[in-house]
Amino acid sequence: MKKARTCRFLLCILLTSVLSFAGFLCYYMEHVIPDRINIIRNQEEIVRLPLPLHTTLESESEEVVLGNGSNIPQEQITITREQQFSLYGKSEGSYLLSLNLFGLIHFKEIQVDVVNTQYAIPCGAPVGIYLKSDGVMVIGTGEITGQDGSLLEPAAGLLKSGDYIQSINGQPLETKEELAQAVNRLENQSAVLSVLRDGQLMDVAVDPVISRDGSKKLGVWVRSDTQGIGTLTYLDLNGRFGALGHGISDSDTGEVVQISEGALYDTEIVGIEKGSIGNPGVMSGVIYYGPGSALGDINANSDVGIFGTANEKFRTAMNMQPMEVGYRQDVKKGPALIRSGISGEIKDYQIEIQKVDYSTSHQNKSLVIQVTDPELLALTGGIVQGMSGSPIIQNGKLVGAVTHVFIQDSTRGYGIFVENMLQNSSSPHTP
Repeated sequence: MKKARTCRFLLCILLTSVLSFAGFLCYYMEHVIPDRINIIRNQEEIVRLPLPLHTTLESESEEVVLGNGSNIPQEQITITREQQFSLYGKSEGSYLLSLNLFGLIHFKEIQVDVVNTQYAIPCGAPVGIYLKSDGVMVIGTGEITGQDGSLLEPAAGLLKSGDYIQSINGQPLETKEELAQAVNRLENQSAVLSVLRDGQLMDVAVDPVISRDGSKKLGVWVRSDTQGIGTLTYLDLNGRFGALGHGISDSDTGEVVQISEGALYDTEIVGIEKGSIGNPGVMSGVIYYGPGSALGDINANSDVGIFGTANEKFRTAMNMQPMEVGYRQDVKKGPALIRSGISGEIKDYQIEIQKVDYSTSHQNKSLVIQVTDPELLALTGGIVQGMSGSPIIQNGKLVGAVTHVFIQDSTRGYGIFVENMLQNSSSPHTP
């Protein structure tokens, strides 16, 4: 009896271990192995992916040829762990690789995009950023003191943080001032607000309250624009730009701001607060607004950066040599450079790429980098706020951009693959 209980106990441990391993393997394969790879047409690409165990890769098209070092093109290869292999794309287009564990268990498919060689200018220039939200953004609701001294909160439960008010009683809105004026013009009627919430448009009726000063209020905190300083990552050969490597989020809601329009402006860096433990540091500057200071139009604010079109003035100012774009398989742990104009002059500084996550699960935190350049460390202490978007260059290719700083270690931070940014922008042309 005792022996039987021991056997059952050991069997349970074995089953638990097997299930845990299977769960870990599934998580690993889903989150570490990329869903997508870009390769250059008519150019052999050497790829090393963190594949576990024995894995079989099979090309589902004759346009993508696999190789494992034998110099014999194959439709199917077997590789072990991080063994490198080659990919060769004959024609532009999107194709699939089938990934099978032990050659038997189909696990996932990897999309292979065969593209022409792409070029872009790594900029590193600080820029002023202005964004106008798509409607009037709700920050939160609050209490109003009515004429009789009572505390009222008319918008509570009706509006919430992150809502975008696009019109009131059919009247389109662009600014918070327009909202306040429209509310004060209401005569014994509710404010019927057209609200965009989580991608859905809905009507919300709020009864305004007459406050102590005689004005009518809805009891809602709102914002209609935002501004700040960041770094331009690249300018493509069509004049399209990408910057920051992450979206601009509202300081109160934490959500990426949905925009109707925006612009880049000249900026001048006037001070740098060096980073330290618990304090990432920040660069401060003056943004010069006005038609003569505009550098381009912003038309997208996303999780992987802001994007738009540079004007002729800025294209002329960024008169630097275009550089070949490198893709995720080109990025390796080791020495690299970041380009920044934080000193008042655009220069390249030494960094070390410490970790590379080839998956697509953390789009703007795929790289872990550390600043090693003595000059930049003396100037900033590492990475400071405002340096987001600084291009990362390795082996003569533009491969990424700085996105975040580690709060407890300002010499280190995260980066994004530049291909993730380019996918949100029009593709650069071949020179």
